[in-house]
Amino acid sequence: MTDQTLLKVTDLQRHFPFREVQGLRMVRATVKAVDGISFTVKEGQTLGLVGESGCGKSTTSRLVTRLDEPTGGKIEFEGRDITHLKEHELRDIRRDVQMIFQDPYSSLNPRHTVGAILSTPLRVHGLHKGKEKARVQQLLELVGLNPEHINRYPSEFSGGQRQRIGIARALAVEPKLIIADEPVSALDVSIQAQVMNLLASLRNDLNLAFIFVAHDLGVVRHFCDQVAVMYLGKIVEYGDKKKIYETPEHPYTQALLSAAPDINVARGSAPKERIRLVGDVPSPIDPPSGCRFRTRCWKAQDICAEQEPPLVSATADEATRTFREGGIHLQACHFAEVKTDLVAEVEHSV
Repeated sequence: MTDQTLLKVTDLQRHFPFREVQGLRMVRATVKAVDGISFTVKEGQTLGLVGESGCGKSTTSRLVTRLDEPTGGKIEFEGRDITHLKEHELRDIRRDVQMIFQDPYSSLNPRHTVGAILSTPLRVHGLHKGKEKARVQQLLELVGLNPEHINRYPSEFSGGQRQRIGIARALAVEPKLIIADEPVSALDVSIQAQVMNLLASLRNDLNLAFIFVAHDLGVVRHFCDQVAVMYLGKIVEYGDKKKIYETPEHPYTQALLSAAPDINVARGSAPKERIRLVGDVPSPIDPPSGCRFRTRCWKAQDICAEQEPPLVSATADEATRTFREGGIHLQACHFAEVKTDLVAEVEHSV
């Protein structure tokens, strides 16, 4: 990992307008899937996006890959503004930023052989001309598959093997940044560990940067350098992995960590404190005023409904919304406090 910034996202937004029936009227409404988030990813660094379903993680990944058009904000890749590039201008970005999808079954064309699936991006970008077959076989070997299976169809592979093919497809054009949208959630637990080990090995060997979207806190702790905790379209806590896991400050992060499995209990240790959230996640169509987490937060007071807490460092002399270097720990809470009794060994079993 270097200090060179690869990706910089500033105040990114994605709102989905739609119409709904209220009584006898048709009214306009907006789903605020992503509502003003900022983060950076350096070369060779891995950023984990965590949070409950519907918090905006997958939408963020689609915005960064420019598979979706942002409503507002700015996306810079290697210093170049790519926020609103036209389709014909995105060819270079498509090569540098690749995606690994969640479902290994629907993300591969069942009518194409593995060779065709992996050689298509090579032809599109004009790479390895005349040597496509050799490159495809090299890719299969790189992800732990038999290079002689080049003429097989996806249906002839298991789920874990299909995901390895998806990884090979992302690697085919030698990207600099890979967006992995819950790449192991559809796999068996034993296969998850194998795929995660493969991704970690590829990241180190090829100096790849990742944005890793996941629900599993153990996987994120094992794989990521930085962690951004999202809630209802906002980042509520951001920082170095060690700081987030050992000294969480935001109540939502504390609740997530308290719900993670604790292997220490099986070893005879006393169970850790469990924080149970009350109520459901509010609708992104009409999020709560002020702090969006306040309707489920045990610390909420009047100010939480009146003012949205900025994402700042609890220890900084001067509040800032900028993600600084050096393991900064940022949180968005009016009453943030460090909790250390939630620490648990939630490392992924690899």
